[in-house]
Amino acid sequence: MFGVLKSFLRLTMIGVLAVSVAGCSGFSIFGSQKITEEEIIPADVLYDKAIEQVESDRLISALKTFEKLERQHPYSEYSERSRLMNVFIHARTGNYTKTILSADRFLALYPSSPDAPYAMYMKGAAQYNQIKDITRDQQNAEDAIATFQAIINSYPNSRYAKDAKERILVAKDQLAGKEISVGRYYLGNKQYTAAINRFRAVVENHETSTHVEEALLRLTESYLALGLVNEAKTAAAVLGHNFPSSKWYEDAYKLLQKQGLAPEVQQGNWLSDR
Repeated sequence: MFGVLKSFLRLTMIGVLAVSVAGCSGFSIFGSQKITEEEIIPADVLYDKAIEQVESDRLISALKTFEKLERQHPYSEYSERSRLMNVFIHARTGNYTKTILSADRFLALYPSSPDAPYAMYMKGAAQYNQIKDITRDQQNAEDAIATFQAIINSYPNSRYAKDAKERILVAKDQLAGKEISVGRYYLGNKQYTAAINRFRAVVENHETSTHVEEALLRLTESYLALGLVNEAKTAAAVLGHNFPSSKWYEDAYKLLQKQGLAPEVQQGNWLSDR
């Protein structure tokens, strides 16, 4: 038995040595493999070729050429422009994930670049373009707001600051819509306290939102359901003061009227200063 074991170990060691020798000599027991080295092309030639491909709308080919440029000449004078073009191409082809990743990479490598505002804006636009309807998760809206706010804070005089402000308003309106959607769900299930928290969030955090009117009506409705008359009267009064011609105010007024009440601001209520 021990003789068989020794023979097995001997054969195993011979096999290991054979593979090791083959690896060291550049040969494989499965046959030789020819390794072809990549031709090194001057950086300016690659850059010009990539730009020509972009101009002729061959974006995927251009992306590969820019990647070759970065690989072959990572420290050339064309590297910064090449990486910025990666951001542009990914955005043009609708690959939002890669747009964000390439923008983050550019900003990490060239934080003081005059093109940093553009890279940051393209990142924010990619996040913005992925915002889903109000019934879905709104993480993209939150991320877009953060990125656009960073543009406003860091580059207030850039050409992108104005558009960033406008997009923030839209994204915040989306967040408010999400709060309204969840609040309606709680209200429909008679979870009034949870509903009130959602509607309050709209009024407190999204004052410029188009959803504020509905939030105030829903607050009136929720407070009445809990018997919190003063809070309900105040919510309706604030709604009427800010949106006197609103359909939502008309509905809130009717809700109070059914109980012999009328809109009236009650001092000391959190809504009284609005």
